[in-house]
Amino acid sequence: MEPPSGEMSSLQLAASSGLGGSRFQVNVVEEEAAAAAAAAAAAAAAAAAADGEGQPERGSQEPPGTQEEAQERASEDGPEERGEQGEQQQKKQPPHGNMSDPSHKEEGKAGRFRVNFVNSRSRSNSSSSGGGGGGAGGETSRSEGSYHAYDTHTNTYYLRTFGHNTIDAVPHIDFYRNAGSHLGDKLVRPTLAELHDEEQGDGMGDMDGLVNGEGASAGSATLLQTGDQGGVVKFGWIKGVLVRCMLNIWGVMLFIRLSWIVGQAGIGLAATIILLATLVTTITGLSTSAITTNGFVRGGGAYYLISRSLGPEFGGSIGLIFAFANAVAVAMYVVGFAETLRDILKENNALMIDETNDIRIIGIITIILLLGISVAGMEWEAKAQIVLLVILLLAIANFLIGTFIPPTEEKKSRGYFGYQAKIFSENMGPDFQNGETFFSVFAIFFPAATGILAGANISGDLADPQAAIPRGTMLAILITTITYLGVAMSTGSVAVRHATGRINDSLALSGSATNCSGAACDLGYDFSFCREHECNYGLIDNVQLMTMVSGFGPLITAGIFAATLSSALASLVSAPKVFQALCKDNIYPKMQMFAVGYGKNNEPIRGYILTFIIAIAFILIAELNVIAPIISNFFLASYALINFSCFHASLAKSPGWRPAFKYYNMWVSLFGAALCCGVMFVINWWAALVTYVIIFSLYIYVTYQKPDVNWGSSTQALTYLNALQNSIRLYGVEDHVKNFRPQCLVLTGPPESRPALVDFVHAFTKNVGLMVCSHVCVGPRRQALKELTANASKQHQYLLRQRRKAFYSAVCADDLRGGTLHFLQAAGLGRMKPNTLVIGFKKNWRRAESKDVDEYINIIHDAFDFQYGVLVFRLHEGLDVSHIVQIQEELRLLEKEREEEKDMETEKGGLTDVVVGDKSESSSPQEATEPGTPLRIVTGSGTPGAEEEEGKGQQTKPLLHKGRPEHHAERRSKLHTLPLTNFDQKLLDASAQFNSRQGKGTIDVWWLFDDGGLTLLVPYLLTTKKTWRDCKIRVFIGGKINRIDHDKRVMATLLSKFRIDFSDIEVLGDMNTKPDKDSVKAFEEMIEPYRLHEEDLDAEEAEKLRQENPCKISDDELERFRDKTYRQIRMNELLQQHSRRANLIVMSLPVARKGAVSSTLYMAWLEVLSKNLPPTLLVRGNHQSVLTFYS
Repeated sequence: MEPPSGEMSSLQLAASSGLGGSRFQVNVVEEEAAAAAAAAAAAAAAAAAADGEGQPERGSQEPPGTQEEAQERASEDGPEERGEQGEQQQKKQPPHGNMSDPSHKEEGKAGRFRVNFVNSRSRSNSSSSGGGGGGAGGETSRSEGSYHAYDTHTNTYYLRTFGHNTIDAVPHIDFYRNAGSHLGDKLVRPTLAELHDEEQGDGMGDMDGLVNGEGASAGSATLLQTGDQGGVVKFGWIKGVLVRCMLNIWGVMLFIRLSWIVGQAGIGLAATIILLATLVTTITGLSTSAITTNGFVRGGGAYYLISRSLGPEFGGSIGLIFAFANAVAVAMYVVGFAETLRDILKENNALMIDETNDIRIIGIITIILLLGISVAGMEWEAKAQIVLLVILLLAIANFLIGTFIPPTEEKKSRGYFGYQAKIFSENMGPDFQNGETFFSVFAIFFPAATGILAGANISGDLADPQAAIPRGTMLAILITTITYLGVAMSTGSVAVRHATGRINDSLALSGSATNCSGAACDLGYDFSFCREHECNYGLIDNVQLMTMVSGFGPLITAGIFAATLSSALASLVSAPKVFQALCKDNIYPKMQMFAVGYGKNNEPIRGYILTFIIAIAFILIAELNVIAPIISNFFLASYALINFSCFHASLAKSPGWRPAFKYYNMWVSLFGAALCCGVMFVINWWAALVTYVIIFSLYIYVTYQKPDVNWGSSTQALTYLNALQNSIRLYGVEDHVKNFRPQCLVLTGPPESRPALVDFVHAFTKNVGLMVCSHVCVGPRRQALKELTANASKQHQYLLRQRRKAFYSAVCADDLRGGTLHFLQAAGLGRMKPNTLVIGFKKNWRRAESKDVDEYINIIHDAFDFQYGVLVFRLHEGLDVSHIVQIQEELRLLEKEREEEKDMETEKGGLTDVVVGDKSESSSPQEATEPGTPLRIVTGSGTPGAEEEEGKGQQTKPLLHKGRPEHHAERRSKLHTLPLTNFDQKLLDASAQFNSRQGKGTIDVWWLFDDGGLTLLVPYLLTTKKTWRDCKIRVFIGGKINRIDHDKRVMATLLSKFRIDFSDIEVLGDMNTKPDKDSVKAFEEMIEPYRLHEEDLDAEEAEKLRQENPCKISDDELERFRDKTYRQIRMNELLQQHSRRANLIVMSLPVARKGAVSSTLYMAWLEVLSKNLPPTLLVRGNHQSVLTFYS
């Protein structure tokens, strides 16, 4: 039966070629409900494919009946679902049969996916005739009437896979991948808007589904993925982690230093040293396991783990030195190998030149061979590691077998007696000699325990790093620890500390000795000679003891070679891999060239060459003891940061910290970090200091560079947690006048449109108070939401680029006042809420509609209603530069288009002539706004929302938008040159004036009315900042002519109590005098268009006129507030007289009573008060004290 087409149970792909007009249909059927039918269906599909015209199967055929009945049944789901759900399902749904998932492969084998080749014409015919009464295998079709409406056993509509009957997506792993993941294609689930928004004319809109061009179908995507990864070498946990870690930990110390450690520290303390080193590595292994199981791990090893946990600052600093340490470690291990081989040559009198130069020659030849193995690929390197591991295991087994072979008299004379209880008892305690101590011996042994990150360093080459790293690392630590303990106890049980090597010292030959004591004496040898003289044999004196004890000595030498070469090979592979990951993240500039990989495994060939050069440089030193200490400290610093990363992630309590490995503890990790730092100083204090200095220097550098990355580090999580906890703690603290600070809600619109307003407010809120740049997107909700979403990230980035410590917040509303009301009531959190509204002066109010003026004034009234202080800021040139910003954006788009078409542009002119000034190669918005630079734009209508500034010609709006190439020529034909006007140039200069020092000048404070002290506090805060530090505060107040001196002394006393410095106090006694007639006349001319002139009308008509025009000025109102009007005019005259040259004027904002003063009259007061003046700030607090002179 074919279900209604609106709820499709199959994924139908129309084949454009082949198959002779048939179409390829994949039917998805629940395996549990249709297992029996699946076998028959597969047989039918095979027969159909062979014949070319297959019969439709039961799950896909039309039910019996007429086509009209089928159409009627299909119409029940509605046209949208029939036509679109299947298509959108195909685009958006994850493939339930993703062939990259092994489980899906098994399902496919079981017959869950059935493939038919169905001829469309025969399908139509068979459908109309009943669909073929008999199917393959004798299936019998039922009539539609035989199905019950809720029959889930026979009606295949109810057998469909859940999720195929809706565009809503079912849970799937591919929705959670990062874009570009090499594990599989990222799918994009339907957005909430696509599921929730009203339908448009084109259905659900653009639902292409996949991002970054990943538009291939699931099947093709799987094939591409399989093809791309074909031949890529991926290792399991044994070969990739366990083998590498064991080879790195089983170093040369096992064969030539462990016996010396036992001789110095004794079996007990030697075991303690081994276990203490193991404690460090085990804790680090647990932390590493927790971090690696908290998400997918890419290549980069320790660098990746630390950078993604603690952020780029720590990761970048440790990554560089860790890669360098691995490169130098190559030289250290190669030099160790060369020294051993040199000693063999020396014993056989076969030195090539001398001891030092032989090390250099052997080292260079060795590293060239190792480089060849590494460059050949990870597969060859892994095979070489296996061979070396076999040699190492044979060498260890050779030693253990040798301890059970009865010693010869020659070996007894050299201190080896086989397992003896007396020797074990004697060697149990320490016997430090030659100035050695517990910590010095520990410092010598600990480098042998490093190497636990050998597997993590190639995490990008592991098949499943989340499982391989914890399992392989912890097992390697366990095996190597048991090996070290076993070898230590064995050597301490079979050999004495000192031996002469002379057979004549046998008591059987020399007779009894009076001074003979100890286990050797009891076993028949007198080594008392070694108490006063230096001997060459025994645990302490013979570093080749294991060679002597072993069953076959040359095999121990081969083990030493295998240990050094395997460690060198592991480091030679690790260093380029870590460095490549570091360079890919672009944390350090000019290192991108080393991020390039080659071949199927993305091998860092350039990194290999760089590592080779560094290793050669240190091999030429030929001194092992010079480079070993600082390398160990570099590794320990990495361990410390890994432990700290685990602790820090747990401390941050981020919901994203969910490691699958549960056997860790944050406090144990912290202890491990402290232990690593302590061990660094124990090993070599000066090397530890050097390591700390280097890490700290790199940390400062990366912090200063501020790399543009966001890895969701625990540092970010802890920052949020601290902010949340502090906000909650602050919420319980009552406000106090001493802690008052202006927290400003600034009506900036897009911050980049009013940079002067942003810069000015930031000047007195930086590191003092909250600053919220608010933007009200006005218009229909759908359009406003799009604008809000598009601008949010852009404006946030603008604030970051300008280093403005402010928040950007936007809302959509039907009008500006409504949006501002949202901010006034809901902006902020707890005590971190705005208490002061900052708004720019509406300069174009005389050309604006009366409702806009009324809205502007009502915003001020609303702020007072909600107990906000109000600051109105005015620049003579204006604040809004949005039209210039828009021109810059259009020029940027034009420049981008010009670059894209540069290769195609051949004729003179056109897009290649879109220039800025006389430069034909302008490439940046900065160049596009040079003073006096001609700009090519398109004339059009006025820019919406932009202020029409005085002195400015008709505004223009560029109509250049990114579009199809065929539109480019049309756009270019409309271009003409429009020079940047003088007014625009002044506006640009004014908008940037608060970015630089203001120089020596004054801030004139006209404190006319006591508003609680905000009028005085703001200028004081300005003078504490570097930009305004050279400006002095002058205070102007009103007073009586006959008591000017008294008023000045009173104000001086008050300012002194407030601890506010001032340069002068001016008491003006002529404030209430009548203003000049010309000033009054100019004011009357200004308000004339807004007067009602209702005096000639009767009372009823006059009242009706006032109600119809509430924003206009009535005659009664003008007369009633004449004195207040005169005061504003007079104040402007005084301001012109006293503060014309001030850097800034801060003045009390006049308050208009609601319902009594019309919006137009109040706007006229603000206009006449602040016109033709330097930058002016009108301030009115909420009349709550913000200053106090009490301690």
